[in-house]
Amino acid sequence: MGKSQTRRQRRQAQRRRQRLRERLIWGSAALATLALIGFLTYNSVRPPMGEEIPEEAALHVEPGSDPGPYNSDPPTSGRHYAQELEAGFYDEDALQTGPQYPEGYLVHNLEHGYVLFWYNCQAYAGDCAELKVDIRDVLESFGYVKVLAYPRASLDVPVVLTSWGRLLRMETFDPGEARAFVRANRNRAPEPNAP
Repeated sequence: MGKSQTRRQRRQAQRRRQRLRERLIWGSAALATLALIGFLTYNSVRPPMGEEIPEEAALHVEPGSDPGPYNSDPPTSGRHYAQELEAGFYDEDALQTGPQYPEGYLVHNLEHGYVLFWYNCQAYAGDCAELKVDIRDVLESFGYVKVLAYPRASLDVPVVLTSWGRLLRMETFDPGEARAFVRANRNRAPEPNAP
């Protein structure tokens, strides 16, 4: 009789351990699911950053034609070409060697959820090479995913960040604020799932 109780006790102990393992697995899965839901909810309700600019219709125009005028400088929405520019950093030579109307391509980037760093070395009191390094560092911190820097001679400040319907002017470039703008505004656009 003693041996059967021992066997029974061992089976009961084994069942308790099995139930405990199952509870731990299900509890961990539930916590992971709640964390994911919380993260997705936060990303969908986080407030956008920068000045809100009234959105213009996202109409396609023929490449090479003047897509403007826009309701902001630089543009944050509006008419554009059906192609975009590759993510990355464009130096001032892009103003001479690039397309006649870069806005036509860049607004398409915005429509796909990009954040653009427009810069003007003529409006910068410091060393422009240093400014470019700082901008590149921010772009690199996001792996150049849906971020792009482009020169713009019409700016009266050194840097302006734009996303679809948003604009942030920077008298002095602040890498932390630039990163916050990217995190808050990237992929907040009509076609955020486009590459």
